[in-house]
Amino acid sequence: MTDMLSPGATIGILGGGQLGRMLSVAASRLGFRTHIYEPSANPPAGHVADQVTTAAYDDLTALRAFAASVDVVTYEFENIPAEALDALDAIRPIRPNRRALAVSQDRILEKDFLTGLGLTVAPYAAVQTLDDLHAAITRIGTPAILKTTRLGYDGKGQARLRSPEDATTAHASMMGAPSVLEGFIDFSHEVSVIAARGLDGSVACYDPGENVHKDGILSTTTVPSRLSPSQRTDAVLLAARILNALDYVGVMGVELFVTRQGLIVNEIAPRVHNSGHWTQNGCAVDQFEQHIRAVAGWPLGDGSRHADVVMENLIGDDVLRVPAIARERNAALHLYGKAEARPGRKMGHVNRITRGIA
Repeated sequence: MTDMLSPGATIGILGGGQLGRMLSVAASRLGFRTHIYEPSANPPAGHVADQVTTAAYDDLTALRAFAASVDVVTYEFENIPAEALDALDAIRPIRPNRRALAVSQDRILEKDFLTGLGLTVAPYAAVQTLDDLHAAITRIGTPAILKTTRLGYDGKGQARLRSPEDATTAHASMMGAPSVLEGFIDFSHEVSVIAARGLDGSVACYDPGENVHKDGILSTTTVPSRLSPSQRTDAVLLAARILNALDYVGVMGVELFVTRQGLIVNEIAPRVHNSGHWTQNGCAVDQFEQHIRAVAGWPLGDGSRHADVVMENLIGDDVLRVPAIARERNAALHLYGKAEARPGRKMGHVNRITRGIA
């Protein structure tokens, strides 16, 4: 591990949201400094980071100055323009690497990559025109969901098709953006694996968590999940296969559907993940420290679970419940420092310890 960054080194983080905030807190515990690059003023991560650059992703001068001020670059979201990465990559290493970003930025590339590894995904077809959509519906059927191939998260950039008659409206909602039609999966529940890979190629995975979504946004993650021992092993091995194929360094979230036929990959996220927040109070080394360890070239930490946890997102006006939650026993609050609560906006989360493990 000769490439280990020493305490006092600076980790550059692209994006200043709550994930960047929690990465900065984790970095500080290990003695690192963080420098946030974020176009918006007063980002949540800026409240805890050592330095913030407020500039657009097409500001090459600002990007180069940012890169020169840090020892390694990582990110808290996927949709970073290629031109920005070009400017950064010429000066400092980017971890996770650019291939992981490119695969995750495009849903077609992502599904092609996963199927190329022999993994199962939902039936899918690329869609550009309305005729493409009709042809895809003929092949895949309905119900189905149409998604933009790029951007879109927390239910955004998506349209459900309950019957072929919904095609025109769904296609119009994409506003000309390239899209992908995905067939619906008959699944019992969804789980996600938070997995990490170090600079030395070592892999560590957390226990899979069981996810419940409301209105397209993650509501709760429960650990342990309803997986059999063999399903849990399969989920962890599947995640490790993805990390190794990408020569990945850092933490990744791998979302899976549990079906009678086996595990189906929903999507991958090349970053710390909302469904891994439970690790902050369920593990000695949480996903944020694990990511910092990986990108800094440190050995990965022990991700074993010492408690059963239910993580609940606090979305919009849920933040009004904070005084009551603060009175609960075995409830750990994590608030993001956002001034304004809006519908669908993640304001924080709470980890409830339901059982300790002796």
